[in-house]
Amino acid sequence: MDDDSFRIKDVRALQVLDSRGRPTIKVTVKTGAGWGYGYAPSGASRGEREAVELRDGGRKWMGYGVMRAVTIVETMIKPRLVGVDSRRQGYIDGLLISLDGTPNKSRLGGNTTTATSIAVARSAASTAGLELYEYLGGPGARLLPTPLLNVINGGVHAGNDLDIQEFMIIPVGADSFLEAMRMAAEVYATLKGILKEKYGPQSINVGDEGGFAPPLKKTREALNLLVEAIRKAGYIDGEDFYLGIDAAASQFYDKSSGHYRIEGESLDSTGLLEYYTNLVDEYPLRLIEDPFNEDAFNEYAELTRRIGDRVLIVGDDLYTTNVRYLAKGLEVKATNAVLVKVNQVGTLTETIDFIRKAVHQGLRAVISHRSGETEDTFIADLAVAMSTGLIKTGAPARGERTAKYNRLLEIEAQLQGSSQYAGAEPFRAG
Repeated sequence: MDDDSFRIKDVRALQVLDSRGRPTIKVTVKTGAGWGYGYAPSGASRGEREAVELRDGGRKWMGYGVMRAVTIVETMIKPRLVGVDSRRQGYIDGLLISLDGTPNKSRLGGNTTTATSIAVARSAASTAGLELYEYLGGPGARLLPTPLLNVINGGVHAGNDLDIQEFMIIPVGADSFLEAMRMAAEVYATLKGILKEKYGPQSINVGDEGGFAPPLKKTREALNLLVEAIRKAGYIDGEDFYLGIDAAASQFYDKSSGHYRIEGESLDSTGLLEYYTNLVDEYPLRLIEDPFNEDAFNEYAELTRRIGDRVLIVGDDLYTTNVRYLAKGLEVKATNAVLVKVNQVGTLTETIDFIRKAVHQGLRAVISHRSGETEDTFIADLAVAMSTGLIKTGAPARGERTAKYNRLLEIEAQLQGSSQYAGAEPFRAG
């Protein structure tokens, strides 16, 4: 296929809706012999260091409109990309970064650059006649990630009194991704029955990420329910399933006092560290995300030093998929794992650089969705392409979540028995 087939012929943008009914941007890129698209997701729990979303403001769409972003794609970005070889991902992302000219994508908008960057990668893969994971990862891309399924929602993802934002089941005892999803779906259905019986039909309403939002107040209540559901479904907690939590501690951190307000108590960082340590001693808890506020590098490091041989301590708000903040974390050994969200930094190239630097330094990378998602399955391909071994994309419910799981099932089928399922391996490295 000649180079002209890969040259970008057209770039279009459209305002569409995300899973919360808010506008987001979709970008389509056409080459001489293929095309690709990309959506920008949006988070409810956002780190202060994230790339800025460009929104219209005003009264329409409650201020969340993205028509400014659409106009930027078609008047500023398109003229710079038409004629460029779509395979030059680094060059194109560099153009977007240069055109924006700010440290946080505030001119073009991180949502604008994210959707464009993903669309370019898809268009190149389409033109080459390759699956996206093959194009990005090469022939070695065959590791199916272990899913972290958020089945009980709290914090800003739900309307209950749980301070911890996410409670996850992790099917590590499966032999394949298909089996992992079967196990997870069975536990999810069992949990639904338990909640309905104990708390009534209102308790099985779901939050932003498909997890249930029962009327709970205590972290141990939620963890006990997960253990009960795992056992009632016929599995062994700590063997077939691990548990994980996303504390999203910045959401319950009080800057004025420097304390964390959780479960009616005010804990300093030492008290909160003991709180997590006790949970790890009591439950098969093998992953803790964002245990402290987003500036607490030293507190993260102390927790990692204490329990990092047993638990993945994951930095999300701490790093926001940015190599600059990762460098600081590496210096103090803050975590042994990182969360990866393309729209936090705004381009695919910067995201891949972040993953490679983290993995090179011995950290695990978790490819992640956002609470305001779309039907775009890009992160499923990215997880396989980068062989990260871990993906976080919500409960086995709601179309924008199951789309990612279904894409991974499709990839596993395409690999025709040559794939591997990560299972418990990523946690052993922790």
